[in-house]
Amino acid sequence: MDISPALRKYTNLLSKSKVIISFINTLESQIVDYLFLTDKTAGTKAGSKLKDEVMKIMPVQKQTAAGQRTRFKAVVVIGDENGHIGVGVKLAKEVQFAIKGALMAAKINLVPVRRGYWGARIGEPHTIALKMRGKCGSVTVRLIPAPRGIGIVGAPVTKKILQLAGVKDCYTGSGGKTRTVENFIKACYNALHKSYKYLTPDLWKDITPTEHPYSKYADKVDELKLTFQKEKDDAAKMHT
Repeated sequence: MDISPALRKYTNLLSKSKVIISFINTLESQIVDYLFLTDKTAGTKAGSKLKDEVMKIMPVQKQTAAGQRTRFKAVVVIGDENGHIGVGVKLAKEVQFAIKGALMAAKINLVPVRRGYWGARIGEPHTIALKMRGKCGSVTVRLIPAPRGIGIVGAPVTKKILQLAGVKDCYTGSGGKTRTVENFIKACYNALHKSYKYLTPDLWKDITPTEHPYSKYADKVDELKLTFQKEKDDAAKMHT
Protein backbone atom coordinates (compact mmCIF):
# COMPACT_ATOMS: atom_id res chain seq x y z
CA MET A 1 0.00 0.00 0.00
CA ASP A 2 3.06 2.28 -0.25
CA ILE A 3 2.49 5.50 -2.16
CA SER A 4 5.18 7.95 -3.22
CA PRO A 5 5.19 11.53 -1.79
CA ALA A 6 4.67 12.97 -5.28
CA LEU A 7 1.68 10.70 -5.89
CA ARG A 8 0.27 11.58 -2.46
CA LYS A 9 0.61 15.29 -3.28
CA TYR A 10 -1.61 15.01 -6.35
CA THR A 11 -3.96 12.48 -4.78
CA ASN A 12 -4.73 14.95 -1.96
CA LEU A 13 -6.13 17.31 -4.58
CA LEU A 14 -8.80 14.77 -5.51
CA SER A 15 -11.54 13.55 -3.26
CA LYS A 16 -12.91 10.04 -3.38
CA SER A 17 -16.16 11.23 -4.95
CA LYS A 18 -14.36 13.13 -7.73
CA VAL A 19 -12.26 10.12 -8.71
CA ILE A 20 -14.86 7.37 -8.39
CA ILE A 21 -18.16 9.06 -9.29
CA SER A 22 -16.58 11.00 -12.16
CA PHE A 23 -15.39 7.67 -13.62
CA ILE A 24 -11.80 8.91 -13.80
CA ASN A 25 -9.66 6.00 -14.98
CA THR A 26 -7.42 5.00 -12.07
CA LEU A 27 -4.32 3.26 -13.40
CA GLU A 28 -2.65 2.66 -10.02
CA SER A 29 -4.21 0.54 -7.30
CA GLN A 30 -2.17 2.45 -4.69
CA ILE A 31 -4.25 5.56 -5.41
CA VAL A 32 -7.41 3.64 -4.52
CA ASP A 33 -5.72 2.33 -1.36
CA TYR A 34 -4.90 5.87 -0.30
CA LEU A 35 -8.38 7.22 -1.04
CA PHE A 36 -10.01 4.52 1.09
CA LEU A 37 -7.72 4.70 4.13
CA THR A 38 -9.54 4.95 7.47
CA ASP A 39 -7.05 7.62 8.61
CA LYS A 40 -5.00 9.36 5.92
CA THR A 41 -2.83 11.15 8.46
CA ALA A 42 -1.53 7.79 9.73
CA GLY A 43 -0.35 6.83 6.24
CA THR A 44 0.02 3.19 5.31
CA LYS A 45 -0.26 2.11 8.97
CA ALA A 46 -3.97 2.90 8.90
CA GLY A 47 -6.47 0.25 7.91
CA SER A 48 -8.43 0.22 4.69
CA LYS A 49 -12.19 0.61 4.35
CA LEU A 50 -12.19 -1.85 1.45
CA LYS A 51 -13.16 -5.47 2.02
CA ASP A 52 -12.36 -8.19 -0.48
CA GLU A 53 -13.76 -11.64 -1.16
CA VAL A 54 -12.24 -14.38 -3.31
CA MET A 55 -15.27 -15.65 -5.22
CA LYS A 56 -13.72 -18.27 -7.48
CA ILE A 57 -10.39 -20.03 -8.08
CA MET A 58 -10.22 -22.44 -10.98
CA PRO A 59 -7.45 -24.12 -13.00
CA VAL A 60 -7.28 -23.43 -16.72
CA GLN A 61 -5.19 -25.35 -19.26
CA LYS A 62 -3.64 -24.47 -22.57
CA GLN A 63 -2.33 -27.02 -25.07
CA THR A 64 1.19 -26.16 -26.27
CA ALA A 65 3.86 -28.00 -28.23
CA ALA A 66 5.49 -29.03 -24.95
CA GLY A 67 2.22 -30.33 -23.53
CA GLN A 68 -0.51 -28.88 -21.36
CA ARG A 69 0.22 -25.69 -19.45
CA THR A 70 -1.86 -25.27 -16.30
CA ARG A 71 -2.50 -21.90 -14.72
CA PHE A 72 -4.95 -20.60 -12.12
CA LYS A 73 -7.68 -18.02 -12.56
CA ALA A 74 -8.88 -15.98 -9.59
CA VAL A 75 -12.01 -13.82 -9.42
CA VAL A 76 -12.03 -11.26 -6.60
CA VAL A 77 -14.78 -8.83 -5.57
CA ILE A 78 -13.92 -5.74 -3.52
CA GLY A 79 -16.13 -3.11 -1.87
CA ASP A 80 -16.41 -0.73 1.06
CA GLU A 81 -20.06 -1.55 1.94
CA ASN A 82 -20.81 2.11 1.31
CA GLY A 83 -21.56 2.48 -2.38
CA HIS A 84 -18.45 1.20 -4.17
CA ILE A 85 -17.80 -2.16 -5.85
CA GLY A 86 -15.06 -3.62 -8.04
CA VAL A 87 -14.37 -6.95 -9.76
CA GLY A 88 -10.99 -8.27 -10.87
CA VAL A 89 -9.87 -11.37 -12.76
CA LYS A 90 -6.28 -12.58 -13.08
CA LEU A 91 -4.42 -15.60 -14.44
CA ALA A 92 -1.12 -16.75 -12.89
CA LYS A 93 1.02 -19.84 -12.47
CA GLU A 94 0.42 -19.85 -8.72
CA VAL A 95 -2.77 -19.26 -6.76
CA GLN A 96 -1.40 -16.52 -4.50
CA PHE A 97 -0.15 -14.46 -7.46
CA ALA A 98 -3.51 -14.88 -9.20
CA ILE A 99 -5.35 -13.60 -6.10
CA LYS A 100 -2.94 -10.68 -5.69
CA GLY A 101 -3.30 -9.67 -9.34
CA ALA A 102 -7.10 -10.00 -9.24
CA LEU A 103 -7.20 -7.83 -6.11
CA MET A 104 -5.22 -5.07 -7.85
CA ALA A 105 -7.46 -5.32 -10.93
CA ALA A 106 -10.57 -5.07 -8.73
CA LYS A 107 -9.26 -1.85 -7.13
CA ILE A 108 -8.63 -0.34 -10.57
CA ASN A 109 -12.15 -1.36 -11.69
CA LEU A 110 -13.83 0.20 -8.65
CA VAL A 111 -17.11 1.95 -9.61
CA PRO A 112 -19.77 3.84 -7.63
CA VAL A 113 -23.16 2.28 -6.90
CA ARG A 114 -26.12 4.63 -6.72
CA ARG A 115 -28.41 3.75 -3.86
CA GLY A 116 -31.89 5.03 -3.12
CA TYR A 117 -35.16 4.40 -1.32
CA TRP A 118 -38.27 2.30 -1.73
CA GLY A 119 -41.13 4.53 -0.67
CA ALA A 120 -40.51 7.31 1.85
CA ARG A 121 -37.06 8.89 2.02
CA ILE A 122 -36.45 8.11 5.69
CA GLY A 123 -33.00 7.38 7.04
CA GLU A 124 -30.07 6.36 4.88
CA PRO A 125 -30.41 4.87 1.37
CA HIS A 126 -31.04 1.15 1.72
CA THR A 127 -31.76 -0.21 -1.78
CA ILE A 128 -30.85 0.51 -5.39
CA ALA A 129 -32.22 3.67 -6.97
CA LEU A 130 -33.94 2.06 -9.96
CA LYS A 131 -34.38 -1.21 -11.84
CA MET A 132 -31.19 -2.36 -13.55
CA ARG A 133 -30.17 -5.21 -15.81
CA GLY A 134 -26.70 -6.58 -16.55
CA LYS A 135 -25.46 -9.23 -18.95
CA CYS A 136 -22.26 -11.19 -19.47
CA GLY A 137 -22.12 -14.19 -21.77
CA SER A 138 -25.39 -16.08 -21.43
CA VAL A 139 -26.02 -14.84 -17.87
CA THR A 140 -28.45 -11.98 -17.24
CA VAL A 141 -29.07 -10.38 -13.85
CA ARG A 142 -31.95 -8.06 -12.99
CA LEU A 143 -31.99 -5.92 -9.86
CA ILE A 144 -35.22 -4.42 -8.49
CA PRO A 145 -35.61 -2.04 -5.51
CA ALA A 146 -37.14 -3.62 -2.40
CA PRO A 147 -38.83 -2.27 0.77
CA ARG A 148 -36.79 -1.74 3.90
CA GLY A 149 -36.32 -4.91 5.92
CA ILE A 150 -36.76 -7.38 3.06
CA GLY A 151 -33.03 -8.05 2.76
CA ILE A 152 -31.33 -9.31 -0.38
CA VAL A 153 -33.46 -11.90 -2.16
CA GLY A 154 -31.18 -13.82 -4.50
CA ALA A 155 -28.38 -16.31 -4.99
CA PRO A 156 -25.35 -16.34 -2.65
CA VAL A 157 -23.19 -14.74 -5.36
CA THR A 158 -25.45 -11.73 -5.83
CA LYS A 159 -25.97 -11.46 -2.07
CA LYS A 160 -22.23 -11.14 -1.46
CA ILE A 161 -21.73 -8.58 -4.23
CA LEU A 162 -24.66 -6.42 -3.08
CA GLN A 163 -23.50 -6.58 0.54
CA LEU A 164 -20.03 -5.35 -0.44
CA ALA A 165 -21.69 -2.58 -2.48
CA GLY A 166 -23.67 -1.42 0.57
CA VAL A 167 -27.12 -2.46 -0.68
CA LYS A 168 -29.26 -3.82 2.16
CA ASP A 169 -32.59 -4.57 0.44
CA CYS A 170 -33.00 -5.77 -3.15
CA TYR A 171 -34.95 -8.23 -5.28
CA THR A 172 -32.81 -10.08 -7.82
CA GLY A 173 -33.50 -12.31 -10.78
CA SER A 174 -31.09 -14.22 -12.99
CA GLY A 175 -31.16 -16.28 -16.16
CA GLY A 176 -28.77 -18.24 -18.33
CA LYS A 177 -25.92 -20.49 -17.26
CA THR A 178 -25.45 -19.11 -13.76
CA ARG A 179 -23.15 -22.00 -12.85
CA THR A 180 -20.49 -20.06 -14.73
CA VAL A 181 -19.62 -18.05 -11.64
CA GLU A 182 -17.32 -15.58 -13.42
CA ASN A 183 -20.02 -14.51 -15.88
CA PHE A 184 -22.58 -14.41 -13.06
CA ILE A 185 -20.37 -12.02 -11.07
CA LYS A 186 -19.64 -9.83 -14.09
CA ALA A 187 -23.33 -9.64 -15.01
CA CYS A 188 -24.20 -8.40 -11.50
CA TYR A 189 -21.26 -5.95 -11.61
CA ASN A 190 -22.38 -4.63 -15.01
CA ALA A 191 -25.88 -4.05 -13.64
CA LEU A 192 -24.54 -2.04 -10.68
CA HIS A 193 -22.16 -0.18 -12.99
CA LYS A 194 -25.14 1.26 -14.85
CA SER A 195 -26.64 2.88 -11.75
CA TYR A 196 -25.02 6.28 -12.36
CA LYS A 197 -25.39 6.09 -16.14
CA TYR A 198 -29.16 6.64 -16.06
CA LEU A 199 -29.80 10.40 -15.99
CA THR A 200 -32.88 10.73 -13.80
CA PRO A 201 -34.45 14.16 -13.12
CA ASP A 202 -32.82 14.49 -9.68
CA LEU A 203 -29.41 14.39 -11.41
CA TRP A 204 -30.27 17.14 -13.87
CA LYS A 205 -28.14 20.24 -13.50
CA ASP A 206 -29.65 23.71 -13.14
CA ILE A 207 -28.64 25.46 -16.35
CA THR A 208 -29.30 29.17 -16.64
CA PRO A 209 -30.78 29.85 -20.09
CA THR A 210 -28.58 32.16 -22.16
CA GLU A 211 -29.47 34.27 -25.13
CA HIS A 212 -28.80 32.61 -28.46
CA PRO A 213 -25.88 34.19 -30.37
CA TYR A 214 -28.11 34.76 -33.41
CA SER A 215 -30.47 36.97 -31.41
CA LYS A 216 -27.72 38.50 -29.26
CA TYR A 217 -25.71 39.75 -32.23
CA ALA A 218 -28.60 40.27 -34.68
CA ASP A 219 -28.02 44.05 -34.95
CA LYS A 220 -24.33 43.60 -35.68
CA VAL A 221 -25.10 40.96 -38.30
CA ASP A 222 -27.51 43.37 -40.02
CA GLU A 223 -24.83 46.10 -40.00
CA LEU A 224 -22.29 43.70 -41.49
CA LYS A 225 -24.75 42.66 -44.17
CA LEU A 226 -25.30 46.30 -45.18
CA THR A 227 -21.57 46.95 -45.17
CA PHE A 228 -20.83 43.92 -47.36
CA GLN A 229 -23.65 44.83 -49.73
CA LYS A 230 -22.33 48.41 -50.05
CA GLU A 231 -18.80 47.16 -50.74
CA LYS A 232 -20.18 44.75 -53.34
CA ASP A 233 -22.12 47.53 -55.09
CA ASP A 234 -19.09 49.85 -55.10
CA ALA A 235 -16.92 47.13 -56.58
CA ALA A 236 -19.52 46.49 -59.29
CA LYS A 237 -19.64 50.21 -60.21
CA MET A 238 -15.87 50.35 -60.52
CA HIS A 239 -15.83 47.48 -63.03
CA THR A 240 -18.60 49.01 -65.20
